[in-house]
Amino acid sequence: MTDRVRVRIMVSGRVQGVFFRRNIRGRALKLGLVGWVRNLPDGRVETIIEGEREKVEKMIKWAQKGPLWARVDKVDVEWQEHTGEFDRFEIKY
Repeated sequence: MTDRVRVRIMVSGRVQGVFFRRNIRGRALKLGLVGWVRNLPDGRVETIIEGEREKVEKMIKWAQKGPLWARVDKVDVEWQEHTGEFDRFEIKY
């Protein structure tokens, strides 16, 4: 059985208006991850991701850099209990 995990990632910096959410969604779909991503009023991007540990770790590593136009200053990662509540990955507005 694969090791399924859940993580909450909070990304700070210039991460809104630079296609951060769209890039996270695209990468999640390619990796077979589920969950959601959204912009926060304070300028951060928040995402909840569930999937195989190795693939989630790849997403965390990518979030530390972000897309081309982003400037990532800080990434907070909170490991949580896997719930299996998601069946897709979406952008929340």
